[in-house]
Amino acid sequence: MTLRDLLIQRAARLQEQIALTAPGWEPLRYPAFRNRVEGVALGLMAEAPPVGALIFSATGTPWDWASEVACACCGLVWAPGGAPVPAAVLGGTRFNDEAGRQAYHDREHDLEDTTLLGSGLDHGELLRRLRRLNGRFGWDHATEVTLPMEQLGTAELRGALWSALYAGSHALLVPGKGKDWDQATFMGLLE
Repeated sequence: MTLRDLLIQRAARLQEQIALTAPGWEPLRYPAFRNRVEGVALGLMAEAPPVGALIFSATGTPWDWASEVACACCGLVWAPGGAPVPAAVLGGTRFNDEAGRQAYHDREHDLEDTTLLGSGLDHGELLRRLRRLNGRFGWDHATEVTLPMEQLGTAELRGALWSALYAGSHALLVPGKGKDWDQATFMGLLE
């Protein structure tokens, strides 16, 4: 299983469940979150980057999270110092770029559990870590997790977002601390 499979499964199974609420965005149900992620992916794939190309986004907005998931779905590596996701892909003129559609669908055949995600971590290993972590938390589709928007660029908050996606939970990004935020819980998850 890959992280792309995870996104597709959550969108199919949890159609009425809210996946993400964030400042400046309407609450996104899982199918709408998948559409947002795939819109970014199509914009990225319009340039046909090779599997393993280094990509990064640090806008401090929810687009960073959509971009990270899109990179995983495209077999790209999320890495500080990687090529920046162009602003036009983040809801602009290249968002949902038709020129990337075939490349995006073709890329599915290149994804495996050994596909690198970032920092030496591959899809399969992250999914194994998320399964163990979710066993401890007990998060599921009825769980709402409030997280601090200001921490969006940190590995720990990104780990919490991956955990929420894995569990099918509702991630609520808010200004301030976030009532459910325990940074230590997610240390090392993405390393």
